[in-house]
Amino acid sequence: MNFTEQELLSLLASFIWPLIRISSMFISIPVFSVKALPAKIRMIAAMLITLVIVPVLPQTPTVAIFSYQGFLVTAQQVVIGLSTGFVLQMVFAVMLVAGQAIAYSMGLGFASMVDPATGIQVPVIAQVFVISSSLMFLAVNGHLLVIEMLTASFTTLPIGIIGFSLNDLWSIIAWSSQMFSAGVLLSMPLMAALLFVNISFGVAARAAPQLQIFSVGFPITIMLGMVLIWVSLANTLEGFSEVLTSGFQLISQLLKV
Repeated sequence: MNFTEQELLSLLASFIWPLIRISSMFISIPVFSVKALPAKIRMIAAMLITLVIVPVLPQTPTVAIFSYQGFLVTAQQVVIGLSTGFVLQMVFAVMLVAGQAIAYSMGLGFASMVDPATGIQVPVIAQVFVISSSLMFLAVNGHLLVIEMLTASFTTLPIGIIGFSLNDLWSIIAWSSQMFSAGVLLSMPLMAALLFVNISFGVAARAAPQLQIFSVGFPITIMLGMVLIWVSLANTLEGFSEVLTSGFQLISQLLKV
């Protein structure tokens, strides 16, 4: 059996371009993009998924892979894959913003650690929220849903020079406001409760300065904050599920699935 050079390049393109889209998603998707997960594991997973779906994908465009048009097609696949994971990164950032706001209200802003996903210092309370949301994301098979949507996008958004439009990119930018509004909304009940506690300490210190109320107010605020987090964690995760659903709807809109 003999193959021409054009046929070999066509077979290579039919595998490389789907692989680029899927591997780009694994670079930016939460949970799987952490530094603790070796890049080899992500690459193997992307290759296995590509091998499974390539036989059922629509025919790739007749564009030379090593050409200017081929470069544009490759860039579109990278943008589609990265954008899919980036939307979910913004969803998880909601919990990060909520955790930071609660930590600062409790007086635990100084207790920070390195977030393995972003590589920056974040309060420990925020890490607790991010870990809880990550477990919830895996429990509801969110990662499988993303892979399914990205696989379906090869039909609704086929491989080609034309991919995302400017309106699609602007919709991602507009949705980024959810990071701050939803994060503050999730943290508002705890922040309000801790604010009333601090106000009561201030009134007590003003009424009886000799009590030195602030020497015991700091540990009481931390203990009360821990109790409130434990009590309200279920409601917080329920609010996160609504934000996650909104994120999936945005991904569905972008991928037209």
